[in-house]
Amino acid sequence: MQDIGIVYQDEHLLAVNKPSGLLSVPGRGPDKQDCLIHRILPHYPNARIVHRLDMATSGLILIPLSHDSQVALGQQFEKRTMEKHYCALVEGSLEPQSQLIDLPLICDWPNRPLQMVDHENGKSAQTQAELLSYDGENHCSRLTLKPLTGRSHQLRVHMQAIGHPILGDEFYAPEAVQKKSPRLCLHAEFLTLKHPISGEELSMHCPADF
Repeated sequence: MQDIGIVYQDEHLLAVNKPSGLLSVPGRGPDKQDCLIHRILPHYPNARIVHRLDMATSGLILIPLSHDSQVALGQQFEKRTMEKHYCALVEGSLEPQSQLIDLPLICDWPNRPLQMVDHENGKSAQTQAELLSYDGENHCSRLTLKPLTGRSHQLRVHMQAIGHPILGDEFYAPEAVQKKSPRLCLHAEFLTLKHPISGEELSMHCPADF
């Protein structure tokens, strides 16, 4: 499959590494039909979508290969029993080095699909951020981000809101920070879940290439 790495595979479940710049599902218009699921379906005709990543975000996506798997995984996402970690490169040095970002989010309707912090009308959103390393020469930090909720653009908006926009983020970072990377430096690198059929605990790791 073009540019898509398989991280895990059995008869019920596929886990793949989605590249940055590829849609998870088709968008509107003929120019938005190339996407992850359309590249997978010729090889796995029973493949289904149960969650997505932003087009600019790379990393782990779970692909159920049956209706039963889709339902079971959907329940785990809904109940938030999965553990998800992302790797990110952000501007500046994170202080404190471990922090919970608790900022409610809402769609910025005049500028959709952008999201924004709104303390009056926003929906609850929490992200745990942990510093892994700091690059003084480029004034950027490598972080592990753990979303405790699943709002649209949550990690991108939260990091921008606390003054540490993600490198290469064309939506939320200032131009100088955008130019530090040719792509958004956000990657879904780790998942723990229960196998949708057997119930066995699975841990999947897919390192970032930045």
